[in-house]
Amino acid sequence: MITIAVYGDSISRGVTFDENRGRYTYLKEGFDKLLEKRGILKIINHSRFGATAEEGFEAYKKEPEADSKYIAIAFGGNDCTPNWQGVSENPEEYYPPKTSLASFESTLRRFVDKVKSLGQIPILVTPPPLVAERYVNWISKGLNKDNILKYLGDIHHVYRWQEQYALAVQQAARRTRSCLFDLRAFFLKNRTLSNLYCIDGMHPNDKGHQWIARAIERMLPSLSRDIEDSTIYFDSDD
Repeated sequence: MITIAVYGDSISRGVTFDENRGRYTYLKEGFDKLLEKRGILKIINHSRFGATAEEGFEAYKKEPEADSKYIAIAFGGNDCTPNWQGVSENPEEYYPPKTSLASFESTLRRFVDKVKSLGQIPILVTPPPLVAERYVNWISKGLNKDNILKYLGDIHHVYRWQEQYALAVQQAARRTRSCLFDLRAFFLKNRTLSNLYCIDGMHPNDKGHQWIARAIERMLPSLSRDIEDSTIYFDSDD
């Protein structure tokens, strides 16, 4: 059974919003547990709620995972986030994301170089898309939604903004000649995308994690051939 160590944020950690409890919780059967339960894959999960790419890189440098040949790098959701409180109060100003696009890609490339220098194989993972309407409603709780929409220009701009970070992941994979696992593309093939997310429009729910597990299962044959410098694509019949 292949082992993969994952460095990522709350999505890869299996966090979702439980409406009955009114708070974020960890799924009992996130993608990692689903795959291990079925004897398909062992996941060593170093993901952390709220983590950015730089924080993940620092964690890896401090204590590299020695028990896995493969290191999956899955960031972007927190890196692209601006100060919504500030946006709500004064939408005329510009609010930079936590990590600029240039810094985000640079960090990914440094992360990949470090992984390779230790004899491991990096896998860059694109972030799943946002469900724009649901996401904007969520971040607007307790804030001025009209001002947030004014800042965005249109509600779907938040989707396009986050998409830039997925494109940066792709660019980093090309420039470092590393394996790209385009999880975002697999999500976009689902005709009922919103059903894969919890109420906040950004964290996959139990169905979403089943979808992630399916995508990873499709990825494994490529890993077993130790393919680098490649994109793991998905057939149209998914």
